[in-house]
Amino acid sequence: MATTSPSNLEPADFGQVEIATTELDGYTVNLLHVKQPVDMSIMLRGLPGDICHCPHWGVVTEGRMTVRYAEHEEVVGAGDVFYMPPGHVPTYDIGTRLIQFSPTEEMRIVDEAIMRNHRLLAGAGPA
Repeated sequence: MATTSPSNLEPADFGQVEIATTELDGYTVNLLHVKQPVDMSIMLRGLPGDICHCPHWGVVTEGRMTVRYAEHEEVVGAGDVFYMPPGHVPTYDIGTRLIQFSPTEEMRIVDEAIMRNHRLLAGAGPA
């Protein structure tokens, strides 16, 4: 069984969010702390349909997120356990913290788009 402790992970600071990440047997584990409101529609640009196609499982430990789908949206708050199927765009309230599990190969594609958009927003240009 693969395990880790949050205290063993060093968070990366991206301004609006801090994310600590590790990989456990083919699944990426993200510990996310939102320091400013975040609408992921900007960060997901360039993916097919500008939406996330990676499924995620997790728990919101503080705060709240709203997840938009083509036909509806769902609000997930502190203490809620969630499954986000492919085809979503989340927004996060300030102060939100969550632990999220995602298939690593699918998450890699999403992370590449997020980092590309982060660099563009920061004025660094495309990689």
